[in-house]
Amino acid sequence: MARSCADGRCARFAERHRTTLNFAALIIGYIVYLLIGARIFSAIELPYENELRRELVEARRAFLTNHTCVSEAHLEELLVRALVASNYGVSVIRNSTSHNWDFVSSLFFASTVLTTTGYGHTVPLSSEGKAFCMFYALFGIPITLFFLSVAVHRLMLLVTRRPVSFIHRRWALSKPNLSTAHAVCLALIICLLFLIVPAGIFTTLEKDWNYMESLYFCFISLTTIGLGDYVPGATHSKKNNPHPQLYRLAITAYLLLGLVCVLVVLETCCELPQIKRLRQTFYQESVRELDGETTNIIDHDYVSDNLTDATDHMTPDHPPSIPSVSQQAASLRQKSKPPPYTTVSETVVNGNVR
Repeated sequence: MARSCADGRCARFAERHRTTLNFAALIIGYIVYLLIGARIFSAIELPYENELRRELVEARRAFLTNHTCVSEAHLEELLVRALVASNYGVSVIRNSTSHNWDFVSSLFFASTVLTTTGYGHTVPLSSEGKAFCMFYALFGIPITLFFLSVAVHRLMLLVTRRPVSFIHRRWALSKPNLSTAHAVCLALIICLLFLIVPAGIFTTLEKDWNYMESLYFCFISLTTIGLGDYVPGATHSKKNNPHPQLYRLAITAYLLLGLVCVLVVLETCCELPQIKRLRQTFYQESVRELDGETTNIIDHDYVSDNLTDATDHMTPDHPPSIPSVSQQAASLRQKSKPPPYTTVSETVVNGNVR
């Protein structure tokens, strides 16, 4: 008897706090994912790091042995200065007369700052430059986010909402399945145009990169990770690239356009009905507990969905009739049953609601 009461209380507690428990499970799963990634990265990369350290120690010892006139302290000082200069984008290895802060290179740097890619290969050298970089990013990043949101919204109408709506009206296919198939096709096309093909182009232009390294650069750049270990044009010579400024300008355009297209794919996936239902399991509360503003938002979305479906099925002789907002809100507030869904053809008879 006591055990059944305890089980009943646990069941009621789990039902009452279902979304909170789901969110806690999501946090734990994310932490576990981080730990797994750290363990795998450590297992893969640590042996390579140890091997590189061993090679550097042997190379340094061999250099000091073959050049007895160079003291270890002087060599250490030179290496430190070279590393510091390299962190600021200045290399002592085959250093040319090209500059990191001409106009096109500065434009490339500004694009990496505003898109938060931040390769780190070129950084401000002066205090004035660092102060302006913070001021520039403070206003530039919100402006960039606003620009990207507007661009993505306009592109979503052209490449996602209108094609899906047209196919749905033309062949009467299921919208959830159609949206999923469209998202997969769109992701494959963007992957081909902005990852697979550009990686082959970079393999041809960057003599020191293989295809895997070029693909790695494209992915790291378009996802705004920007580790900075691969930067296009950093190893170019005048012979291999007679127009380095034009090359940097083309890369800047590629990164901006590619970022917009990646965001379009992500937004398309986020609008899938399956993803929406999955998100609701982590924050959806009982409709009776929602405040008035949230209920109005739900009512507005519900009306919008009905309007969309009505537009798909309406005819000149039988214009659709949409249930009132109060009727829709009342159906949503039923705790034990999901809101009933009926097609417009079932709810409209001679212009009257059944």
